Amino acid sequence: MFPLNSVLFPGMTVPLRVFEDRYRALVHHLLRIEDPADRLFGSVGIREGYEVGDHGAQSLYRCGVRLQLTECERHDDGTFSIEAVAHDRINLEHLDPRDAYPVGHVDLVSDDDVDASPELVERARATLVAYAAALAQLRPTDLGSAPGDPYWLSWVLAAAAPLPMPDRQMLLECTDTAERLGRGIDLLRGELRAMNVIPSLPASEVGRTRWSPN
Repeated sequence: MFPLNSVLFPGMTVPLRVFEDRYRALVHHLLRIEDPADRLFGSVGIREGYEVGDHGAQSLYRCGVRLQLTECERHDDGTFSIEAVAHDRINLEHLDPRDAYPVGHVDLVSDDDVDASPELVERARATLVAYAAALAQLRPTDLGSAPGDPYWLSWVLAAAAPLPMPDRQMLLECTDTAERLGRGIDLLRGELRAMNVIPSLPASEVGRTRWSPN
């Protein structure tokens, strides 16, 4: 497990700088796995505390994501620069910190309903396109193309919405694709209205990461 001070969504690609001994040990373990497809680890958001230090994470959210290590660069000082892509959601039942790196006992989480009406999907795609265009006027930004699949589209909207961590966690825990799409539409439309009044740079997670359904 690699707890972070952020909430990740399925499809997101995240860069990480690994310097703590316990997470360096985790990377070494992953690199020893022969098949790259099996280089998997989990991450949950830190509800209270910090990413670093022996007593950093005081409280963790239970719902997180399972990631695959896709890129790794080893530095002379023993640290790593890695990239990982989030595949699916997990529910953390128990975290055992006694090993060389934290080990989580998790269950996979799936959506109860992955369907959404064509009208809702089209509204979501149009909203994402409008938001990407408005954001591009403020800084170079690539949100990628809007997927047609409702499930993956819901995660793109969730990742694009500039939200505080508890609200992002709420979207991550939502198990209804249509509900997630509706919330994402409302959030991005609200941000578009705010940007029209006071141009600003929203604190979007997607601005610092890439998105991929692979």
